Amino acid sequence: MKRQAALYVGLVLALGQAATVQSGDTAPLADVRRVVFLGDSITYAGQYIEFAEAVLRLHDPAWRCEFLDLGLPSETVSGLSEPGHAGGQFPRPELHERLERVLSQTKPDLVVACYGMNDGIYYPFSEDRFHKYQDGIQRLRDRAKAHGAKVLHLTPPVFDAEPIKEKTLPAGRAEYRQPYVGYDEVLGRYSEWLLARRTDGWNVVDIHGPMKLFLALQRDHDPAYRLAGDGVHANAIGHWIIARALLAHWRIPAKKLADSPSADAYLAEFPHGLELLKIVQDRQRVLKDAWLTATGHKRPGMSRGVPLEAAERQARELDVRIHDLLGRQ
Repeated sequence: MKRQAALYVGLVLALGQAATVQSGDTAPLADVRRVVFLGDSITYAGQYIEFAEAVLRLHDPAWRCEFLDLGLPSETVSGLSEPGHAGGQFPRPELHERLERVLSQTKPDLVVACYGMNDGIYYPFSEDRFHKYQDGIQRLRDRAKAHGAKVLHLTPPVFDAEPIKEKTLPAGRAEYRQPYVGYDEVLGRYSEWLLARRTDGWNVVDIHGPMKLFLALQRDHDPAYRLAGDGVHANAIGHWIIARALLAHWRIPAKKLADSPSADAYLAEFPHGLELLKIVQDRQRVLKDAWLTATGHKRPGMSRGVPLEAAERQARELDVRIHDLLGRQ
């Protein structure tokens, strides 16, 4: 019980720490009209973005900000790809191939970037791969600045070897066509580097730490507990943990977030909260594929969605429903 209590306190503190990154009395999104989220398949899945938008809208019905999810499955910021990726069908796409088009067409005020999971290509740590990740992150920052956009970094999510332990490989191999069993240690080092950049004025939200703490808390009483059945792609609870860290950074009270075991539980405390989430999900999802197609990418197998003009028309109709619903709060 003492360990569980300590882990819970650690989780609240980990969430609350994100809120201390900003200074001054201005709300973090006060002057932001469009946020573009960039990342890999975890960002493309997008539940954490949907949860965050729904909560922010409920806390401030007058809030006017657009969240666009432009995450791309398999993508890296480092430009690396492991042998045999996707069964040898295609190498991992690289953010920088499409970044200029994304920034020039979407014109964001803020970019939220979540990279790292794929950037170490599921190998043991190497300085060369680490430097490519660091260089890719800096290039992202430089291009965003050139377009007048700020950047908020998320540390990499947790890689959990337990659910797929029989499919992982030990250290010492020349090649890894299955993940290295200790890959989360690599992501931990990437996270530490990003968090250390706060001293340089970077805005960084830690999601790796809260996810790791949450796993430890759950496994104290259920050793088989998992956030990702494949060790990588978080379930709805995992996405809620990511959303909680972002929301704490955006000054939603950390303890109330930590006390809510799921997004549904949190949103159900508000009149029409779950109904609002469904409309927010519909809006984000119709725009996601449309914008990915409009801005272009080299990843095979993606849905083209509807044409962007049609998607934006649907989004405007959903905006009306959102504002009507919030007006009944």
